[in-house]
Amino acid sequence: MGARFIPTIASQSLGRAWHHNLEHKLSLCQRYAFESIELFFEDLDGIAQSLPVSHPPSSPGTSFAGSTDTQERQLAAAAYIHELCLAHELEILCIQPFMHYEGRLDSSSHQAAIQDLHFWIRLVHTLGTDLIQIPSSFLDSSNCTGSRDILVAELREAADIGLRATPPIRFAYEALAWGTHVDTWDAAWSIVQEVDRPNFGTCIDTFNLAGRIFADPASPTGLTPNALEDSQKSIAKIRSELSLAIDKVFYVEVCDGERLDAPLLPGHAWYNAEQPPRMSWSRNARLFPFEKPGYLPVLEILEAVCEAGYTGHISFELFSRTANQPDKEVPEQHAKRAAIAWQKLSQHMRWDSPRSIPEDGHRYV
Repeated sequence: MGARFIPTIASQSLGRAWHHNLEHKLSLCQRYAFESIELFFEDLDGIAQSLPVSHPPSSPGTSFAGSTDTQERQLAAAAYIHELCLAHELEILCIQPFMHYEGRLDSSSHQAAIQDLHFWIRLVHTLGTDLIQIPSSFLDSSNCTGSRDILVAELREAADIGLRATPPIRFAYEALAWGTHVDTWDAAWSIVQEVDRPNFGTCIDTFNLAGRIFADPASPTGLTPNALEDSQKSIAKIRSELSLAIDKVFYVEVCDGERLDAPLLPGHAWYNAEQPPRMSWSRNARLFPFEKPGYLPVLEILEAVCEAGYTGHISFELFSRTANQPDKEVPEQHAKRAAIAWQKLSQHMRWDSPRSIPEDGHRYV
């Protein structure tokens, strides 16, 4: 039997929670032949704010004892989402993002993060998954340290908490292109290696990877000074290093990014003085694979990861100004775009792809 690649999509890729309800988005995932989702926390919280606390948990033994009202609602939402996904034949790959966890300078803030982590583990168990994504922190450097020893110790602490859970929980550590101290895939990878726990791995994200070493939205060229050379070196490193521990790649996210007509500097419509330019670019201008005007070396990165031995979930994690729009057509428009991208990606990668998506959106085999 050939390698298996599982079509996956992040829930916010079909529209943001404040405009588009999760029930509709999950039905579209099934309709457009996605088999798995990354659950974005805002979607869970959106459900939580609309559900009565009395909604029963779906997992035997789940208890709301000691929870705040907000936590009770979120646990109820997790149970409800678990039921919805079962009904739509969808796997929940993970919940994300567990943000700003590592390197907090204030010890009480770190302890609060640990308490939040224990609660997220309850959410994960209720959802029926086993994976939490931890993106690298982008707190201001005055609030977080880049000390390697501290970062490793705190991420190892999270991994050990996950190992003690019943059932155990895994963590996927991902480098954000605008991370304060960890902003490249290999920096995150080296930390994963040093944490050295069986339940602690990484997520390779083509947008964040290329968005740091290849692209610079604040540059008139849209490129870093040594974009081609640096990306070629990084892709070669993917082939050589991931193959030594490919089981530590828990999943892969594949998205492209728009080449901007003007640099993302003061005066640009998306400029936000409180965000790094790469973050503002990410929130507005991601694309599904093969969409124009994408220009990142997405396919080369994915090919390298697969050549290193990866098989499993391939997820579309899209953030975009189009997903932020309130129009009721947005979720289906995005679902159809994603389905077309998956077909093209499967063809390019020569993956087995028995499902086709006709124009009306109904899947057939």
